[in-house]
Amino acid sequence: MTAMNVGFIGLGAMGKAMAANLVRAGHNVQVWNRSQAPVQALVAQGATAAPDLETVFANDVVISMLSDDAAVESVLLDPGVLANASATVHVNMATVSVTLARRAADLHAAYGLGYLAAPVLGRREVAAAGKLNILAAGDSKMLDHVEPLFAAMGQRTWRQGDQPHHANTIKIASNYLIACAIESLAEACALAEAIGAQPSELIDVLNHTIFPGPVYTGYGTMVAEQQYEPAGFRLALGLKDVNLALTAGADAHVPLPFGSVLRDAFVDAVAHGDADRDWSAVADVTRRRAALPRRHDGPFL
Repeated sequence: MTAMNVGFIGLGAMGKAMAANLVRAGHNVQVWNRSQAPVQALVAQGATAAPDLETVFANDVVISMLSDDAAVESVLLDPGVLANASATVHVNMATVSVTLARRAADLHAAYGLGYLAAPVLGRREVAAAGKLNILAAGDSKMLDHVEPLFAAMGQRTWRQGDQPHHANTIKIASNYLIACAIESLAEACALAEAIGAQPSELIDVLNHTIFPGPVYTGYGTMVAEQQYEPAGFRLALGLKDVNLALTAGADAHVPLPFGSVLRDAFVDAVAHGDADRDWSAVADVTRRRAALPRRHDGPFL
């Protein structure tokens, strides 16, 4: 394998694990983050610290993993940074809106900088294991160029064509479906518990019959056992992704009626202080509505 020079921006729960896998794979990784603690942690693993974004964009490939549209807008869509970039390609692995994805692609093209979208499926433990599923779209030659990097971070790359925003569309739709599954699990478990059955028994049946797989197994267990910490994916980000789906649906004139139910449930959860718990904690909204007790806190007030 030929080592690649990679600049990595954004060392949150997902980004720091992904960058660490690139280091372990033997690539030359230069990291930048607003807070310095994760930078120093990566330096201890073999990365180097970048003093500024201009230095990051002097690498051959730039990878970014930021939290939302606002972060991407403020950090990465600075014309001053893009105009002076000598990188071959920027790979944006964040889950962002379709609108921002299109604008980012256009802005990079205006400055002669390659742009790929490559959001991922998988929680932070999956990222740490290098087992992410990567949804990638953009110029095929550029995708070929960065495939060794994808191989270090994920178990499979799912190419979605030559329009970067198509990868973001697939990611938004996927997270929307997961949110729908969590809500349906919450309602089914609440029904079982209210009538006297054990939610854990329901989940066991589902996992071994009609709904095997990581979503119903993983989130089903979390909902049945009311275990929402530590957060693998913060509830506030779940609300963001539900809103991304609703916005994309409105722009494309595609009704998503269940999306409005989901949004209200997530807003309810945030209002009750659950923004930093795992997004499966939205199940507590259903429990409150059904007047079911919390495992540790007693009845809802």
